[in-house]
Amino acid sequence: MCLTITFSYGCSKIGINEQEERTLIKLNTNKGNIIIKLFSEDAPETSKNFINYVEGGNYNGTVFHRVINNFMIQGGGHLSDMSEISTDPPIVNESNNNISNKKGTIAMARTSDPNSATSQFFINLKDNDFLDMKNSPDGYGYCVFGEVVEGIEIVESIGNAETGNKAGHADVPLADIVIESAELIDS
Repeated sequence: MCLTITFSYGCSKIGINEQEERTLIKLNTNKGNIIIKLFSEDAPETSKNFINYVEGGNYNGTVFHRVINNFMIQGGGHLSDMSEISTDPPIVNESNNNISNKKGTIAMARTSDPNSATSQFFINLKDNDFLDMKNSPDGYGYCVFGEVVEGIEIVESIGNAETGNKAGHADVPLADIVIESAELIDS
């Protein structure tokens, strides 16, 4: 991966790749801040996709809409009224990167179509190796593209939220857990 320069010699790597400099994401939630380090080299398309949503402000005001204690917290796709945000086209599943769905890692949510991930992500509350490509019944699994480096206690607190049904969705926190803003921060 390199930064494309529009000089006659085409592609040139200048110091550290521009995207590699921006591998930390801060999720400012109404429960506290979560800082995530992206695995840009191991999941380049997934990391780029996530950064695009962050830079576009798409995660601002979304909620963690699915919380299952001792499993995961899912967000990035719904507002508090459970309406969906607009998304970019789906990305290719990079779960073949051999990074396991361990506690504190972040992975892309998807439908039964392995290449259907758009904006929704989840953070693992425990080791969920059964979601890895090598253990997944569908042979694809879920792409891990980063890990929580600060704020795991916030993630755990969200994981303990009381949940119920809302607008046709199950496991929705009864009190909104809002991503007030998401931003790239210096590493």
